[in-house]
Amino acid sequence: MTALYQNDPAMLAWWGSEVECASALARVERAGGLTTEATAQAFERLDALAGAWHEVQPTSPVRATARRLVRGHELRAADALQLAAALAASEGHPASVELASLDRRLVDAARREGLAITMLDTR
Repeated sequence: MTALYQNDPAMLAWWGSEVECASALARVERAGGLTTEATAQAFERLDALAGAWHEVQPTSPVRATARRLVRGHELRAADALQLAAALAASEGHPASVELASLDRRLVDAARREGLAITMLDTR
């Protein structure tokens, strides 16, 4: 993700992305995967990123698209909202938006919806 960001720092995120990231960091910290100091540093990086990205706001059309997506793809609610936000940002031209993700289900659904994809391998 760092290399991708360094190549293209323009980011678009769903309105709830910051909370999703904070939840993931807190979960890893509680499980013992991060020290208190490392967690604080991670939250500082999250704050910097969130301050720089552009957000897709929670609108009725985004919600309606997310509802459609959960019926047509194997997605959790948050992933459907992420994908719906990307589709809204594409303004009817899905291939114009590149989605970067570590999540196979989200990538598969985004590909089927016509978005450009950057799948990052975690192996």
